[in-house]
Amino acid sequence: MRKVCALLLLVITVACTQPANAQISIGINLTVFPNLVIVPGYPVYYAPTVTADYFFYDGFYWVFNVEDGQWYSSSWYNGPWVFVEPVYVPQPILVIPFRYYRVRPAYWGGWAYDAPPRWGQHWGYDWESRRAGWDRWDRGRATAAAPLPLYQREYPRDRYPAPSQQVIIHNERYKYQTHDTVVQQQRASIFRQQSSGGMKATAKAERVDHPQGSAARERPQRQESAQPPPARSPRQETTQPPAAPRLEAPAVERAQPERGRRPEPQRVEPQPNAPREQAGPQQAPRGERPPARPPAQPPPVQPQPPQHPKEERQQPERGPEGHPQEGQGQGHR
Repeated sequence: MRKVCALLLLVITVACTQPANAQISIGINLTVFPNLVIVPGYPVYYAPTVTADYFFYDGFYWVFNVEDGQWYSSSWYNGPWVFVEPVYVPQPILVIPFRYYRVRPAYWGGWAYDAPPRWGQHWGYDWESRRAGWDRWDRGRATAAAPLPLYQREYPRDRYPAPSQQVIIHNERYKYQTHDTVVQQQRASIFRQQSSGGMKATAKAERVDHPQGSAARERPQRQESAQPPPARSPRQETTQPPAAPRLEAPAVERAQPERGRRPEPQRVEPQPNAPREQAGPQQAPRGERPPARPPAQPPPVQPQPPQHPKEERQQPERGPEGHPQEGQGQGHR
C-alpha cells in the first residue's frame, strides 16, 4: 500500500510540474524566454527568432496559429494558450504589417508587404461588419508599449511553473495594469482558461474552410451596382417622348409667324387654318372672286363708266359753254 501511494504522489507531482503545452499544443515549444523587439510605430513586440507569429501586447502574449487561422493568448511565454474569438482580438495586434509575420499561410500570397493582413477576407464579411474601422490606425496617438515580464527569464523549461501557479506568480511579480479596453474584458477569461490548461478553438477560421467568404462581401456590392441601371432607364424614357413634339411643333409655328410678319395680310392666313369660316369673307374677294369675274365681265365695265362721267363733267364746264358763240355772247354782255 505504501508503494502504491508513493506512485500516486509521483504521478500527481509530475502532472502538476509538466509544461502547459502538453495540454494545449498549437505548435509552439519554447525552452527559454524569447527575444522580443518592438515593432516600429506600434505598442507591440514581435519575436524575430521564433518560427511563429509571436507577439506581446499590453501584458499578454498573442500567437496566430496558422493551422486553424485563430488567435491565442497567455500571460506566460510558453502557454498554456487560450483561444480568443476574432471579435475580441485587440486592434494593435490586427494592424501589425504583413512583414512581421514569420509564418504565413499559403492563401496569404500576394498580399501587401507593408500593410496588415486582410482579416476581412480571412474571417469573412460578418466579422468585418462588427469590427468596422479595424485597419484605421493612427500612430501619433498610440500609447507606449507595456513593459516586458522579464521575471519569466528565471523560469526556463525545466523550471516552468504549472498552470495553476502561473497566475499567482504573474500577479505577484508583474505589476502592470492593462490599458486596452478589449484586453481588460478578456483578462479574467484568459487567466481562468490558462490555469485550467488552456483552450483550443473548436473550428477553423472562415477563410480557411470557406474560401467563398470573400464572395459574400462581393454579392452586396454586385447587387448595389445592379440597382442603378433600372434607375437610368426611366430617365431615358422620360426624356425621349418630349423630344419628338418639341421638334415638330416649333417647326410649324416658327415658319408661319415669320411669313406673316412681313406682309400684314399673311398674318390672317395662319389663323384661318383652324377657323376657315371667318377667313372666307376676307380672302374670298382676293383669291376666289377673280375666277368668277371673267364670265360676268363686271370688272372691265366698271372702270370705263367712271372715266366717261369725268370727261362729261369737264365738257359741260368747258365744252358747251365755251363755244365761240357763248363766249362771244358773254363778251357782248
